[in-house]
Formats: sequence, structure tokens, C-alpha cells
Amino acid sequence: MPRSHVEITVDADPAAFDIVAGALTAEGFDGFWEDGNVFRAYIGQERWDASRLEPIRALLTQITTRLALRPPSLSLRVVVEENWNRKWEETIRPLRVTERIVIAPTWHTYDAGAGDVVITIDPKISFGTGYHETTRLMIALVERWTRPSIRVLDAGTGTGILAIAALKLGARSAVGFDTDEWGYANAEENARVNGVADRFTVLHGDLAVVPPGTFELVAANIQKNVIEEMLPGLLAHMAPGGTLLLSGLLAIDDASMRGVLGSAGCIIVESPREAEWIAYAARRA
Repeated sequence: MPRSHVEITVDADPAAFDIVAGALTAEGFDGFWEDGNVFRAYIGQERWDASRLEPIRALLTQITTRLALRPPSLSLRVVVEENWNRKWEETIRPLRVTERIVIAPTWHTYDAGAGDVVITIDPKISFGTGYHETTRLMIALVERWTRPSIRVLDAGTGTGILAIAALKLGARSAVGFDTDEWGYANAEENARVNGVADRFTVLHGDLAVVPPGTFELVAANIQKNVIEEMLPGLLAHMAPGGTLLLSGLLAIDDASMRGVLGSAGCIIVESPREAEWIAYAARRA
């Protein structure tokens, strides 16, 4: 039987989306989708109680007030799992992310040109389609910092797109982990589709499930509060001379993130931006 989800639609300023996603993750929501000024969050219907709506509305109003943004408007409906692929098929098309890298969904054929690196993704309900600014920022950083035969750690792997990109660009192996069961399964599927499953180990859980070892490239495209909490562990897994790539971060948090990274003993080597989002490539001081 198809699984049903409760969908909360938040109409708000996109500058609030990063914090809204973090707050709703803490409330048990495990799927998210952005579309212009609309943010959609999903939770299994069996885990939802109607009495939670007003406290969540108050929480999101508190967030936007703190950011000096307009109050959000919320609506709620029940959606059935079988609608997901149709929703994605209606909106996602092949997208050139960098001069070399193209992201193509499984349901569209793409005629690759000379030198194209095509990543085929069936995104389900995970981030990592290339349509979000942070994914594009991180893909470009992965392209610049991937070297032949490096090992890659992808925190909060989602669709697995960052690890898959690194592997297609010459990385030797990758480990990705995700606490979301949907993201874990989706990354495994996308690894098979892209022919890198033999080099991409996908783990279900948090950083604690990563086996001992170090990686020359460590990437995390997740919420700011999660990055801050996870940063010491990520750095412990980074090989000497390795590079840390971070996004899922708003440009308004630049000063704060520079302080966090500096306190952790990191030097920022580049910090590209797109719209209101920012990413970092950093190395140990």
C-alpha cells in the first residue's frame, strides 16, 4: 500500500528556508522541497497529529520575526507516495551545472557532448537535483577540488550527488551517510544508475556509523546548526592536507561561519555565492 505523507506548505521569504528546514527536521519532518517562495516539508502521516500545526506555526513565525522577515503562511494536505515521481517528472529537466557537469534525471535522455560528465539522478524526495543553489555551489567546488584517487566523505548524502560527481571526476572511493532512510536508499539507487556502486559505500545513520579512516575530501551540504555540531567529527575524518567543502548556508551567516571555522583551526580558501546562499572550501591552518 502506498505510504501517505502530511505536506506542510510554507509561503515565506527564501532567506528563512535554511533555518525553517532545520527547525522542521527537529520536529520529525524528513522530506523538503523548495519552489520559489514556497517551502514544502513532509512527514509520514502515521507520525502526524493535527494538534502540532499551531505550535509549528508559532515556531516558524518566531523564526521569521527574528530574521526581520514577513510572517509565513501555512497550509496542510495529505499526499500519497505514488505522486512523487510524477511531481518530479513535471519539474526536473537536464541541467548543466558547470562547464563540464550535467545533471540529468532518469526519465530524460541526454545526448552528452565531448567532455561532458553526466550525473543521472532519480531524486525521489531528497535534495540534490542541481536545481538548488547550494547543490550547484557544491558541485562546482567538488569539481575544483577532486584529485585523482582521493577518498571522499559525503555527510548527509541525500541523492548521493556530490559523492557520485567526485567519483565520476576521478576519486578512488566515497563514503556517504544519511540519517534519512529515504536519502540512504536513494543514494544507493543513484550509485547503481551511475555505475559507481562498487566504489560508493552508503551508510544509514549519523557520523558515528562512518568507520575509522580519513578522507582527502570531506563534503557537507546540510543545515548550519548540523554543520556546527558535526564539524569536529568531520575534521577528525579529514586527511592531512585535505579539503572541507560546506554549504546549505545563507550568505547572511558568513561572519558567523568564518568564526566557527576559524575557531576549529580552518582557513577558508574560497567562498563562492549564488543568490542568498554561500559555500566554503576550507583547509586546516
